[in-house]
This record gives sequence, C-alpha cells and structure tokens, in this order.
Amino acid sequence: MTRIALVLLAALSTTFLVTPHRAHACTSIGATRAASADGSTMVTYAADSHELYGALYHLPGGVHLPGTERVIHEWDTGTRLGAIPEVPRTWSVIGNMNEHQLVIGETTFGGRKELIDPKGGLDYGSLIYLALQRARTAREAIRVMTDLVERHGYRSKGESFTLADPKEVWLMEMIGRGPDQKGALWVARRVPDGMVTAHANHSRIRTFPLREPDACLYAKDVISFAREKGWFKGHDSEFSFSEAYAPVDADTLRTCELRVWRVFDRLAPSRKIPPDFVKSTPNAPLLPLWVAPDRKVTPQDLMAIMRDHFEGTDYDLTRGVGAGPFALPYRWRPLNWKVDGKDYLNDRAIATQQTGFVFVSQSREALPGLIGGLLWFGVDDAASSVFVPIYAGIREVPKALAETTATLHRFSWDSAFWLFNWVANSTYGRYSDMIQDVHSVQQELEGGFLERQPGIEKAALHLHGSSPELARDYLTAYSHKQVEQTMARWKRLGEDLLVKYMDGNIKDEHGKVLHPPYPESWYRRIVAEDPERYLLPPSKEEPPPAVACPCATPAPAQAAPSPASAPTSPLAPPP
Repeated sequence: MTRIALVLLAALSTTFLVTPHRAHACTSIGATRAASADGSTMVTYAADSHELYGALYHLPGGVHLPGTERVIHEWDTGTRLGAIPEVPRTWSVIGNMNEHQLVIGETTFGGRKELIDPKGGLDYGSLIYLALQRARTAREAIRVMTDLVERHGYRSKGESFTLADPKEVWLMEMIGRGPDQKGALWVARRVPDGMVTAHANHSRIRTFPLREPDACLYAKDVISFAREKGWFKGHDSEFSFSEAYAPVDADTLRTCELRVWRVFDRLAPSRKIPPDFVKSTPNAPLLPLWVAPDRKVTPQDLMAIMRDHFEGTDYDLTRGVGAGPFALPYRWRPLNWKVDGKDYLNDRAIATQQTGFVFVSQSREALPGLIGGLLWFGVDDAASSVFVPIYAGIREVPKALAETTATLHRFSWDSAFWLFNWVANSTYGRYSDMIQDVHSVQQELEGGFLERQPGIEKAALHLHGSSPELARDYLTAYSHKQVEQTMARWKRLGEDLLVKYMDGNIKDEHGKVLHPPYPESWYRRIVAEDPERYLLPPSKEEPPPAVACPCATPAPAQAAPSPASAPTSPLAPPP
C-alpha cells in the first residue's frame, strides 16, 4: 500500500461518528449457537432515543502509520473528547458488526451517580466502535475495551454490553470508579451454549464465579472497591455486581426488567416465569441471567420479539384508556406522572416509537466473514419497520441509510429514517386498522429476503472461491438493491394509507367509502365518563295517522296563490 493511501486511511479513521446521538433506553438479546436453529450466534439491539437519527454506520479498516491518532467524539453528544493513539491495523465495520462477524449491542443501566467521571476520555459508544475496529472475537473485544478505559478513563454511566462472535456470546457490565479515577469496575460472563440472555437498562449480573476464567472475567478490584465504599459486606462468593453498583427500585423493575421477562416469556413459555418481581411481591424470585429456549431460535423469532408490546399479557399496551379507541401501544413521554400525590407510570415495551435503528445479527462460523456476518437492519420502530439484509462485507452504505442523507432536524424523502417515520406516524390515529396494512407489506418484503437468502449466499460463496472481492461486489449490489426496493415499496405504502384512510373513513377494495364506528367498548367508556354529556332525550311518540270517514263531505279545494302574491324564498330564484 502506498504512503498516500496510508495517510488517507489514517485521516478517515480520525473523523467518525461526530453526529450527536443518544441511546439510553435500549433492549438487547444474545442467543448462542446451540440455541439457534442454524448454529449462528445472534444479537439484537434497539438504539432507542428521542434524539437519535437512525443510520447505518460504516468505518473502513486499514493500516495506519506510527504516530497516527484517533480523534474521539462522545457518541451521545458529538462532543470532542480528545485523541488516542491509533493501532497499526483496524478492521472494517458495518453498523455494529465487523468483518470478522464480531457484534456488539448495549443498554445503559446508569447505576451509582457518584461513579461517573465527567473527565473520562472514552464513552460507551466510542468503546463499542473502537472494539469493533480493533478486535476479532468477543473475548478480545472485552480486553480491548477494559484496557482502553484503564489508559484513558471512562466517562459514561453504567453499561451492559452484548458481545458475540461466531463461536461465543458474552454479557459484560461496566461502571466507572468516580471523578478523576481512570479504569472501570466490570464483570463479563460467557453465556453457556444453548442459552439466551437479555438486558434492558438494568444491571443483570449478580453473583459470578471467581475462579472460572473461561466463563467469567472481571476487574481485579471489583469486589474490594465495593467493600471500601461500604456497599458490600460478606464473603466474596456472595458479592453481587448489580446490588453493589446499581441498586434496583420499583421503577427499574417495571420499565426495565419487565422487558427482559417478556423476552424469556416468549422464548421459554414452558417455564411459566412469573413477573411477580414487578409488583414488589415479598420474596418474589428475580429473573435468571439466561434461559434455554423451548425450541431453536430463528432470526424471525427475534425480529418478532423486538416488535413486542406485551400483547396478551397483563401489561398489554394495546389495552386501556391510554391506547385510545384504536389500540395504539405507545404512551407519549413522560412515562411517570402524579395524581393526588400518588406516583404512576406507563409501561415501556420492547418495541417503542422513538427507536433510531434496530437490528438482528447473525454470525456464522461455517461461512467467510463477509458472507456469514449479516445484519437484519431497520430504522425507526421495529414494529413498523422492515429488517433489510445488510452483509458484513459490503463496501459502502446504501444512500437511504447513510448518516449524511438527512438529520434529525432535516427531512428527506431519500432517507429511510424519515420515510419509515412518515409511515409510522401516519398509523397512530387509527392504529389497529392501519398497522395490519403495514404488517402485510412488512411480511411481503421480509419474506422475499428470507426466501432469497440461501441462493444469494450460495452465489456469493461461489464467487468467494474465485475472488473474495467479487463476492464483496456482489453482496454490496444485492444489499443496496434490497434497500432501494424497500424504499420504493414503503413510499407506495404511505401513499396507499393516505388514500385508504383519509379523513377517518376507510375505502374498501372496491373504493367505496365506509364510515366504521368506534369500537363499542370505547363508546361505553365515553358514556361512563360523563353519562349526561352526549345523551339524547327519548323520541316523542308520533300520533297515529287520521282515518278519513267514508261519509264525510270532501272539503272544497283551495285555489293556488297567484305568482304575484306568492311569498318568495330568499334562497329561491325570483318568479
């Protein structure tokens, strides 16, 4: 490689992800090889934020000159934090997956506020993308991330990370040491093969094995630090990371752990895991760190879970006054409120309207990295988005998914984020009806992707045998085409929804305008709220029609008034 090319690559590496982001209300799942139907490891991640423009990130790999620096921008705010030395070689990254099929997702659990170091050099977002560029495996990513914070400091709140490569899935939790203290307190556990784990904005690692380095890694002072602070007393074997560094409260159990419960409830219904912990029932068992699914899990299963609103449970968001007459499963923020001095909250489901981007990944050991690594990627709310196949080996991001196509404050019809938001927001007024049309097109598109997947990968593998670069070109063209076709179909869906549901009416398949009423249950709710407000008085009984007597003499006919004497209506034309 020429010196000029090296310099260009180095320049590229110093200017990534400067757009402000926020992603503090996320959900992530990790499925191991033996738990999946095709032997892949899988990760899900929904980057949920009211201030995040959903896009597919691309970081090119390359070789870097000695002395090259990597500029660090905080992922949430875009603030420049400084610069760190670049490594000699970095790997290419598409979204949250690199060319070796390493995938990382996260959720923020917060934890003890006094452990935040506002002067730390690296935030959680920077750690994710640095690790993806510098590591080949999940274990290596853990080492990279923990070494980086030891050298440069950690400035974020507590974080949970799902890390997966084609062989293993790990769950790592990390929190800082406090102001002006470099390093972090952390523990990482390997998910046993055959199991599925999940986290949703609450620290989930409690006790952990202390002498099983193949299954558990941790900071050397993770226990002693808590002792010194007075947050733990007892034997080391009794130490709970979660209880020491992120004490739980009722709000957390309800808005965070309930989502994890729902993941396990859907994957392992035979276990009948009760959500009693949500109600603060005394001695209620806490959720396990992972479960064995009742059957092998597919990407489609995980897509469905990422679209869940607690349907069919006691926490079903399609029910209740907050759902309105048409079963809208979303509650606008804030979720907490007070009435007469009492605290209340709305539940928070896995699927939510303020998602920036969402994915389900597949990492497959039997395939080359650029083919085996696959992101089923969508923007905006998973429930009304489409998971499009994006292969790890593509050369460039499709325009519709690129960071520069639009922003959170600048609309563009060329932006997938804005197109999907347009359609999703169109459904909120008559959700129960309109979402059926959305799901129909969603299934049409995703069904086509899944049907074509074996043939596409077979062709790519054949090309890879001749030249990996030919396979890369082929997969780039394929992923780009699927995004373009999805954009065209989704725009047509939005137009069709406007035509079909204009002004609160519904047009049937023949174009006839119908006026469907509100559900009866909603009419009853209206009446119950104010019985007199809409009540009409009973109709008066009409007198029976007069019956003519056969012997009566007909009355003489009245002469019609002459035109000159007839009263003229102001609305009628003059005679």
